[in-house]
Amino acid sequence: MRNFNEHTITDAVLARVGGAGDPRVREISEALVRHLHAFVREVRPTQKEWEYGIDFLTRTGQMCDDKRQEFILLSDTLGVSMLVDAINHPVPEGATETTVLGPFFVQAAPEKQVGDDISGGMKGDPLLVTGSVSADDGRPLAGAVIDVWHSDEDGYYDVQQLDKIGDLSMRARFHADADGRFHFWSIKPAAYPIPHDGPVGDMLEAQGRHPWRPAHVHFMISAPGFEQLVTHVFVAGDKYLDSDVVFGVKDSLIREFLQRSPGRAPDGRTAEQPYFYLHYDFGLKHDARRGMAA
Repeated sequence: MRNFNEHTITDAVLARVGGAGDPRVREISEALVRHLHAFVREVRPTQKEWEYGIDFLTRTGQMCDDKRQEFILLSDTLGVSMLVDAINHPVPEGATETTVLGPFFVQAAPEKQVGDDISGGMKGDPLLVTGSVSADDGRPLAGAVIDVWHSDEDGYYDVQQLDKIGDLSMRARFHADADGRFHFWSIKPAAYPIPHDGPVGDMLEAQGRHPWRPAHVHFMISAPGFEQLVTHVFVAGDKYLDSDVVFGVKDSLIREFLQRSPGRAPDGRTAEQPYFYLHYDFGLKHDARRGMAA
């Protein structure tokens, strides 16, 4: 087969990829070819535009390292990450809604004890976070693993400023107590722009979009027999709730960060200065692939 043109090239490529031995690889490859070719036929790019597209993807890859994932940013800002999330995480009653992981998760988060201050001495308004983890039927999940991370008062994450602060902060890994409860102290996060000094930033500018995310705290929670929960809790009243650049906001994930006066805090500690207080109860969805938890 040769001498392909605009009308015959798609069928030729489909015939080639149709030989894939793995049915799922064949299904994905065929769909990719069909939709990609349809996109090209619709927009009819010039040769120069095609070259720019190749350069854009090349620069996106070149921006990726162990501290920044530009392709995740691209997926996030095009709504693909939230679409994949919605497809894969239908939420039953009693389970917490999911949202995007984001580019600043770190596997090796420092292990902390419930009640610890994870701020690492960063400046900002003190924040007390309390919460619980349960199954979607309401049963407490003792020992659930809770990863948390968030920005500082200026909207920066620790990994964006390690050369200045020297170590990870405003992130930790906890284990829920026998009643599925946990609490910790930190500082109140701020709204922030996603990294926009690379190709994704160029794209947003060309599309007339801002790069901002509303203030939030990230949570990743897991327990045996349950699907891992990846979510945020957003600060109520933030001006970017309705224009989150990565489309991650859901009403059920918005909470008041209540301002409290000095005195006895809900965890029993005496607060010497005003602080903010967040409480959230998380529900995990049973993992159907592993059956019901014991």
